[in-house]
Amino acid sequence: MRKGTLIRSLAWGAVVAGAAAPVLRRRLRLHPAVTIATAAAAPLGLAVALPKSRTRDVGICALQMWAYIAAYEMPNDQPGELAERVHIDYPVEIDKMIGLGSAPTHRFQSLFAHPGEIQGYEKVLVWAHWAWFTVPHGTAVYVLMRRRDMFPKAAFMTYAVFDIGALIYWLAPTAPPWYAAEQGRFDDGQTPRIRRMMIEYGAQFWKDHWGPLYSSLAGNPFAAMPSLHFATSVMAAKILRRTGKVAGAIGWGYTGTLGVALVYLGEHYVIDLIAGAALAEGVWRIAGPLAPVGQSIGAAVNGLQRRAAANG
Repeated sequence: MRKGTLIRSLAWGAVVAGAAAPVLRRRLRLHPAVTIATAAAAPLGLAVALPKSRTRDVGICALQMWAYIAAYEMPNDQPGELAERVHIDYPVEIDKMIGLGSAPTHRFQSLFAHPGEIQGYEKVLVWAHWAWFTVPHGTAVYVLMRRRDMFPKAAFMTYAVFDIGALIYWLAPTAPPWYAAEQGRFDDGQTPRIRRMMIEYGAQFWKDHWGPLYSSLAGNPFAAMPSLHFATSVMAAKILRRTGKVAGAIGWGYTGTLGVALVYLGEHYVIDLIAGAALAEGVWRIAGPLAPVGQSIGAAVNGLQRRAAANG
């Protein structure tokens, strides 16, 4: 077998194994480290197997997110063990200090929410939350199509935020406000319990489809600190600002709306958002100094790709 064919075969094997490992991890009883390592190899495999193109770039990002989703979900493969490790109280206490005695989520809902009803502005906030699923990836695609010269750095920063967040979720699982409310952490006998309005409105809007839809997306209930919703949106806004003032204004406008939504709806604490913004800023700042390392890795991958393409 020629070297090019061998390299290409191994690269495609890495792609297939990386795509399959997260799906088969329970059946095969794969160790989490094996699952993550196998899934993480898939983007590199695709980079070697195919010549550079926009299609390949999109595929690499998709496989990267597939690896992230596995890392995000796997702590909940053992829900009992995860529940024993979860931190509930410290963000409650920090947010009470931020809110001068009452957590901002509690203040918002006590002041503006109507028990048993979802107001129009609350529906807008829920949709801002749901729209997040398109924002970081939509930003990456936008940069790929409009400013391809920016794409490698933009993709690195975006998906580095995801990966670092997943690592923190493994090390220090933290509950969101709605879960703390279910455990009675906000009960004072005077104010209503924090509601999770996304669930209420989701059932109203999606009706019978809501249960399967929510189940497919709710892989880890204790992935609150830092808020990757907010961190990746901050990163998207910073990237979009580099492409133009209008795109930047849209990005920051959405990020501000999302921040209000996450706190109002009981999905995140203010301290989660602060930590998420700090994570995004940290990745933004280290991207420049790490650029030579990334270029060296890219050159090595491109060299393997050329060898894979040679000799048929």
